[in-house]
Amino acid sequence: MEKTLFSKRLAELRRRLTGIPADTAWILRPENRRYLSGFRASDTQFTESSGSLLINKDRSVLVTDSRYTTEAESEAIDFEIKTLNQGLIEPFCELVNDMGIRNLAFEEDYLSWGLHNQLSERLAAFSSPICLIPSNGVLEEMRVVKDKAEIEAMEASADLISSVLDEVIAGLKPGTTEKAIAWQIDGLARDAGAEDLAFPSIVASGPNSALPHAMPTGRKIETKEPVIMDVGVKLEGYCSDMTRTVFLGEPVSDFKKIYSVVRKAQLAALDNIRPEIESNHPDAVARQVIDDAGFGKYFIHSLGHGVGLATHERPRLGPQNPIKLETGMVVTVEPGIYIPGKGGVRLEEMVVIEEKGPRILTKNDHFYDF
Repeated sequence: MEKTLFSKRLAELRRRLTGIPADTAWILRPENRRYLSGFRASDTQFTESSGSLLINKDRSVLVTDSRYTTEAESEAIDFEIKTLNQGLIEPFCELVNDMGIRNLAFEEDYLSWGLHNQLSERLAAFSSPICLIPSNGVLEEMRVVKDKAEIEAMEASADLISSVLDEVIAGLKPGTTEKAIAWQIDGLARDAGAEDLAFPSIVASGPNSALPHAMPTGRKIETKEPVIMDVGVKLEGYCSDMTRTVFLGEPVSDFKKIYSVVRKAQLAALDNIRPEIESNHPDAVARQVIDDAGFGKYFIHSLGHGVGLATHERPRLGPQNPIKLETGMVVTVEPGIYIPGKGGVRLEEMVVIEEKGPRILTKNDHFYDF
């Protein structure tokens, strides 16, 4: 992405900071870091940080340690790079004080309680105390609507995983384990050029398919039963997310009906996604289809969620906290029916909302017409 794009994002963040009683934003979340700076380093665990950003009206600073200085200097070209070599707490607090910061907006959904307590105590001890103030999701709100470059990255990501899933479905055979299928998906994705998986691949067969986020097991897939594959990759940092439910051979009549209901619910929801529609409306439409068919209590999650640098981000297509949908939002549409002990069906498309409605980015056409 060009320097001008990051400059525009920084300008927009500065504009939005005027609505928060803070003079500086502190950005720790890796997706937000990358969105604002282009710095691609990832954190291997929640308690580890490869860097953070300090942004106010005068300065844009990327704080990191010596392991990442070279990458930061080459990738975050709009930022001053500050390397801290003696731990985080003391040198970071000294830097914040030297910058004249007095009210620091932090990502309350990401900063750990332990680190918050340590920082609060040290920042309050300066002669001019420094306060930590929640940023109220200002960056997540900025990322809701995607620009052209982001949509192109997600379309490429969707193309890659769609092709991988085509190949996997074509080669499915009874007796293959869920784990083996998941490993095949992962290997093919990396061979095709994926930077990483968007999330661990879900492969769930038979009764395991009644678990929406089942872990692949050593269970061997069998004929006539549902096999759910929920998969996604990252390209240029951006995620894809799609799900197909397939059968080896003719499924039993119960699952033909369940599949048909889920597909009908998905198509109905897609017909009701467009700008200015409340985000809870498509969910209600899909839920009504499933409820009318007698399976309402088995649709146990929201219809969908936003996708971007993270697999799950705003907006949520669900019954609560509705917002108006906008052109440029990228969301999933994934109704499902899950019957404990028996099995389930989920179908998921990733779409970008355009002026006339949704454009489907996931192009695997493996659907049944039962």
